[in-house]
Amino acid sequence: MTLEQLRIFVEVASREHVTRAAEALNLTQSAVSAAISALEARHAVILFNRVGRRIELTEAGRIFMSEARAVLDRAQSAEHALADLGRAASGILRIHASQTVSSYWLPARLVAYHERFPLVDLRLTVGNTQSAAEAVLVGAAEIAVVEGEVAVAGLEHVQVAEDRLVLVVGSRHPWSDGRKIRPQDLLETHWLMREKGSGTRSAFEAYLTSTGIDPTDLSVVLEMPSNEAAMAAVEAGLSATVLSSRAASSYSFSGRLHIAAFDMPLRSFSALYHGQRHVTRALRAMLDLLGEETAESSG
Repeated sequence: MTLEQLRIFVEVASREHVTRAAEALNLTQSAVSAAISALEARHAVILFNRVGRRIELTEAGRIFMSEARAVLDRAQSAEHALADLGRAASGILRIHASQTVSSYWLPARLVAYHERFPLVDLRLTVGNTQSAAEAVLVGAAEIAVVEGEVAVAGLEHVQVAEDRLVLVVGSRHPWSDGRKIRPQDLLETHWLMREKGSGTRSAFEAYLTSTGIDPTDLSVVLEMPSNEAAMAAVEAGLSATVLSSRAASSYSFSGRLHIAAFDMPLRSFSALYHGQRHVTRALRAMLDLLGEETAESSG
């Protein structure tokens, strides 16, 4: 089995078409077909079903697909490691970030990084804390920047900033009048929550648990996929939500939302990277830049 055979397999599987895969790889159709046939014959397994003019993965093919992608990702990492030796920071740096981080904290740091290291091609993908951590774990990204501390075997984490959660309500909500909110009061309203896997939701639920409140006892009426969606929904109704103060500030300053009188703890923004993969010059430079804020605040 060769890396070229794996690349061909992944391309064919992704496109479900031999001819289109051959065109993308700049190979002949016969060369692509021969590579797939060689894999199947050598290991006595059928990777594709032939259905008319198209093909589709068999169950064995689907299982093999994830392994093939992982091997190719590792090969790419090894290639980057070799290219990185003895050079200034350059190449591609893939970053996955959670929504709060990517919208309200990370952009200015990416601009500063590009000014210092213009030879590095930065590629940012936005998701939630869970998906960002998984991307680093499987090799789809070199670094993730997320909310909170993520305990995942194999991942190293570095605190890069602090953030405060706030309880947010609309103008029609009773809590918008500035009354002091007690932990037990949280059970008396409806909630709009970020989706499961969000760092904001995880931090809030951990705080509830520390106060003796079971998060499942909250009356959650909707789960929202972004901070902006949560703020718009809260503004329009009588529910509450919890967000980063960075996300809520522009809305609250305009009077469209109100930050309720309820003290929430600080949380951290963390950079995650894989402890068993080569730390390139580009990645090291990013870790150093992101850590500058923490170094300044503690100095």
